[in-house]
Amino acid sequence: MKFRVERDVLAEAVTWAARGLPTRPPVPVLAGVLLEASAEGTLTLSAFDYEVSARVTVPAEVSEPGTVLVLGRLLADISRNLPARPIDVSTDGNKVQVTCGSSRFSLLMMPADDYPTLPASPAPSGTIPGDAFTQAVAQVSIAADRGDTLPILTGVRVEIEGDRVTLLATDRYRLAMRELQWNPERTDAHHVALVPARTLSDTAKALGASGSIEVAFGTAAAGEGLIGFEAGQRRTTTRLLDGEYPTVTSIFPTTVDTEAVVETAALVEAVKRVSLVAERNTPVRLRFSDGQLAIEAGTGDDAQASEAIECALTGPDIEIAFNPQFLLDGLGVVGTAYSRLSFTQASRPAVLSGQDKLDGEPDESYRYVLMPVRFAS
Repeated sequence: MKFRVERDVLAEAVTWAARGLPTRPPVPVLAGVLLEASAEGTLTLSAFDYEVSARVTVPAEVSEPGTVLVLGRLLADISRNLPARPIDVSTDGNKVQVTCGSSRFSLLMMPADDYPTLPASPAPSGTIPGDAFTQAVAQVSIAADRGDTLPILTGVRVEIEGDRVTLLATDRYRLAMRELQWNPERTDAHHVALVPARTLSDTAKALGASGSIEVAFGTAAAGEGLIGFEAGQRRTTTRLLDGEYPTVTSIFPTTVDTEAVVETAALVEAVKRVSLVAERNTPVRLRFSDGQLAIEAGTGDDAQASEAIECALTGPDIEIAFNPQFLLDGLGVVGTAYSRLSFTQASRPAVLSGQDKLDGEPDESYRYVLMPVRFAS
């Protein structure tokens, strides 16, 4: 095998393909990236760990077509650090020679015959705008569980009904839900999939710059238990989580007694400052009154902090406490100049949604439900 490729092209392609490679693979070959150079002048890079597959095709000057398997992370590190000149890659015995200017690397070839076949991507089910998809996944994946006590909660539930997509995630302390439109292949499309949150998040970041992303839900005919994403020359599949996701939408309050609208950036800065004195797992207290929101942390002999910001209030005053990091997570992705907080009681879940203007209409396409923390009165 022998080919020449631009440094930036190879670096970007290897980094993308190798991004999900396991650090401790169960089988050595799974740490590899498969390079396939074809006579048509393309180089295809593939990675697969039996859960997630990634494949990307880039242009290359191919002198001798062929296939090799090399350590993915090592090739990614090398290609990113090479000078900005074309890279020549060729095989020499059981080694792969990587040359760029006066830099030369010799990599060990891994047994490509032992490499598993990548799963076939299911047929496309529809397309979704890249920027909207990236934002929606970021808004929801923050609420997915990061532990492994309940694996099902580490996923994002994706539900398709016609041209509407609903993303949902919860770790039992908060719940995030985002609704958005997509362009299905069939108007009567109906799918439900539970996608690992970390994989979905990585995929959205990697493909989101593309104008449009093709989404493919596996069927009994092909790719059952898989979901596929494709944009440009990049394609990835991931195995879905098994199990029945709990019915959590009942957590959304049906009535609202008090609503507060605050400037998102001002609230973020104030909570960050005040929570500096909040010990681990200590909540911040928010006291809403007409025209003002007072934020406090710390009690008794501990360090204390307080700050006040402007707030537009509808309904009776309320005092409530939250885990500061959970509150900041929601505020960090709401994506609007103002945030609307809706309450029933201090002991009941609160709902955070976005609003573009102080006196504008609330945007309920994204809702973030936060469980309050009981605090010593």
